Amino acid sequence: MPNLHDQRTVCPADTLTGQLTKGNGTVAPIQKILVIDDEIDVGEFVSAAADAMGFECIATTDAKAFLDVLAPDTDLILLDLMMPEMDGVELLRLLSQQKCKAGIVLMSGVGKRTMETAGQLAEVLGLSIVAHLQKPFRLAELEAVLERHAKPRALPLVKHTPIAVFQHEELVRAIERNEFVVYYQPQIDIATGRVVGVEALVRWQHPERGLVFPDNFIARMEELGLIDDLGWIVAERGMSEVAQFANGDSIAPMLSLNASVYSLHNLKFPDLLVSLAEKHAISPSNIMVEITETGLIKELSTALDILTRLRMKQVKLSIDDFGTGYAMMQQLKNIPATELKIDKSFVQDMQNNGQDRIMIQKTIEMGHELGMHVIAEGVETKEQLDLLRLDGCDSVQGYHFSRPLPAKDLVSWLHTYRSHLVH
Repeated sequence: MPNLHDQRTVCPADTLTGQLTKGNGTVAPIQKILVIDDEIDVGEFVSAAADAMGFECIATTDAKAFLDVLAPDTDLILLDLMMPEMDGVELLRLLSQQKCKAGIVLMSGVGKRTMETAGQLAEVLGLSIVAHLQKPFRLAELEAVLERHAKPRALPLVKHTPIAVFQHEELVRAIERNEFVVYYQPQIDIATGRVVGVEALVRWQHPERGLVFPDNFIARMEELGLIDDLGWIVAERGMSEVAQFANGDSIAPMLSLNASVYSLHNLKFPDLLVSLAEKHAISPSNIMVEITETGLIKELSTALDILTRLRMKQVKLSIDDFGTGYAMMQQLKNIPATELKIDKSFVQDMQNNGQDRIMIQKTIEMGHELGMHVIAEGVETKEQLDLLRLDGCDSVQGYHFSRPLPAKDLVSWLHTYRSHLVH
């Protein structure tokens, strides 16, 4: 049994067993962490480390025993890809069939690219891969993974409304009654730590369902032709509230607004947006319009007309969710964008997934060579922030700093955040 206070790597044994064991070698009941590895020493090593950190863990070398103890409340699974009878890929397939919701850590001595490909397969199967452990791994690496993923994340308790099909009349009434509210997520300059922008994000304060998130109504409003009405509500509210987020020099942060695909069909959009900015005494250069890759390839000539005129009026343009589309590389050179926003799907596992990290590095490099500002969304950890800083990313947003907040709450957050910067 490895000494948990040293920094030795795992030394696999040749002995196999199918018994479920805890770190002390005794038979254990179903607990929160499950380990399956055909090398008994690895299972014992992980179990002992988990026990020492206050977690409860079951380890086995047998696939059938593993599946027998798998439970809906299992929080974390450490799974070896190289198994003699049923390999890890086959197990991933079975976990998918059982709709497993546990976080999964892949362990293996196979090449890094092979393990990353297995992780991509798992995600396609609807599983959640949270980390990779390349054998042989050290105790410190294992402890870091357990510390980060063995406990459920303490995310803010927000009531999400189940997806519902809202009727046209209900959505029109919501617009007429001003039931939509705007939340703001701060954007942080990596070099200085200062808040340089806020993204305006819509929510629906439903009188019966409570706070409804955009995934539940945006597509429906697009289908019913109401999305432009909603967009102007958000723009009006954002421009009327952004001044209160100004720093000590009375300089308001950049206001980022998400533009619907349908807004890029309206040739009057640039004039209407700038007119609204003038109404609220906001410089057009302090407005960022975020557009998605897919939004650009529909009616391209009209979109280019609108985007060019927006830039002529000094409005800034951000390409949102960059890297998730397919046509952008052909069109990027023609789009007068000033910013690239790296999609959170690349950021979430960049510390473990070499391919994601390379995509991020190349996006930053390309963006800078094209004279663009590069921002990454979905930053949740200091490790991700440090890597993005190392890669030369300009700014970030995500739960590591703040979730989206109502205007009043953001003002309070900014006061606390800025006071910490000063000190």
